[in-house]
Amino acid sequence: MKNAWAAVLALVPTGLAVAQTESAAPQYGEEYRPQYHFSPPQQWMNDPNGLVYFQGTYHLFYQYHPYGNTWGPMHWGHAISKDMVYWENLPIALFPDINGAIFSGSAVVDWKNTSGFGVDATPPLVAVFTYHDHLAQNLGRVDFQTQGIAYSLDGGRSWAKYGGNPVLQNPGNRDFRDPKVFWYARQAKWIMTLAVSDHVSFYSSKDLKTWTHESDFGREWGAHGGVWECPDLIEMQIDGKDARKFVLLVSTNPGGPNGGSATQYFLGDFDGVRFSLDPDLQRKLKAAPAERPDLGAALWLDYGTDDYAGSTWSDVRAEDGRVLFIGWMNNWEYASKVPTQRWRGAMTIPRELKLVRTARGLELHSTPAAELQTLRTKDWPIRRRRIRQETDLTGSAGTKSGLFEVQLSLKLGSAQIAALSLRNANRAATVFRINRPAGRYELDRSASGAVKFSPPFARLQTAPLVGTGNNISLRVFVDRSSVEVFVNGGETVFTAIVFPETPYDSVVLSADREVELQSGAIDGLRSIWNETTLSQRGH
Repeated sequence: MKNAWAAVLALVPTGLAVAQTESAAPQYGEEYRPQYHFSPPQQWMNDPNGLVYFQGTYHLFYQYHPYGNTWGPMHWGHAISKDMVYWENLPIALFPDINGAIFSGSAVVDWKNTSGFGVDATPPLVAVFTYHDHLAQNLGRVDFQTQGIAYSLDGGRSWAKYGGNPVLQNPGNRDFRDPKVFWYARQAKWIMTLAVSDHVSFYSSKDLKTWTHESDFGREWGAHGGVWECPDLIEMQIDGKDARKFVLLVSTNPGGPNGGSATQYFLGDFDGVRFSLDPDLQRKLKAAPAERPDLGAALWLDYGTDDYAGSTWSDVRAEDGRVLFIGWMNNWEYASKVPTQRWRGAMTIPRELKLVRTARGLELHSTPAAELQTLRTKDWPIRRRRIRQETDLTGSAGTKSGLFEVQLSLKLGSAQIAALSLRNANRAATVFRINRPAGRYELDRSASGAVKFSPPFARLQTAPLVGTGNNISLRVFVDRSSVEVFVNGGETVFTAIVFPETPYDSVVLSADREVELQSGAIDGLRSIWNETTLSQRGH
């Protein structure tokens, strides 16, 4: 079997020769390398996995191909952080074995030692993941995905796989993967949410080893333009108060609102057996206009094309109370073609998810995590003024590094179109636009830099305009190869990767009629990888 597995590896392009072309560039100093978003030291990365908080440390595992810069036999890469901002790379946590490659999954702290893996008073960390048997797949079998577990007794630094793997056999589905597990205290059992082709299945267990199927959800609801992946079931407070709802995140590939992969969400109740869609949401989805009948009506976490397979951290301290999220900043339409070489793939900034009651009903909003404030180097206020003609807001702000955050509060008045442009000296630009006549927000990266590597990359990205569009607040995070836009406290979000030849360093506002710039600021941000930052952080 070992030799057979080696044969599978031999079929995968390693990309090592490609990576050598960047050998002259320092690691984390290459062209397009994100400076405050996590990316692997080298080679391919996709989904975040095993997000768990334990003993003051956030763990980020991720889908990793250590032998090439395109997708291949998956391992779990590993990084840790005290704040989800400054990351330390650790050795690979999980390797393929006789059962297959290690696909996506989750990790939990088994506080009650239900698994029996714990020793003395040390609770084990338990990872739950999908085995993908490439050999079985190549032989034409459909049951090539099963679920396995591994445990750690040293805070996640080393892992042992359970001898009884796989713990959940495949009943005959080609797509049977991405387990997200949490402890359901009301019934003292573990719940697994699993993606199964065009729906999710719920399983329960008392010990993380033996699983029982409980119910299914989703065949009749949501977007069905592609395969469902990476589900996450979370109980959340409404407006930060005692009232609660369950939120179900489901990624789909393809079938996103702007093409390729994207993440939808559902709201409802969960009783330990089945998920029941909220009646108000049922009515909203049934009444949604059939602009894309092939997709189905859905609520989207992010309208940008580059926030996929995201998940939330488990076991965050109760006194913290936040639901913390991170996603893979890429899209399967072009992920293997983006113009990076030594590495491919990055994560979004960490975000806090909030369940908010609005005039339109309950909505899931996404905001930058508070810890990102530690990146700020200096604040340059933007004076209040009225703007009609194209106006450069940059002033003396320290944007030359291409690492900054823009905060603006606008009142559009009679203006019908307003645009915020991020530019460089080569006139490459990414433009966020409020288009009131069309009833939408737009993100335009058609002239953002390198775009010809994939035809879909330059496609206009849109989201429905919320309300009248008169009062708009923006937070925009700019890195060497990404732009993340949060509108009105995260009620609408765009995440987009970009590849300008030189970093964006100008912030320009324009409108077709006079708009009021009520307040604003540009904050310089620091790299998490430079030597000064690393030495200050004790790395």
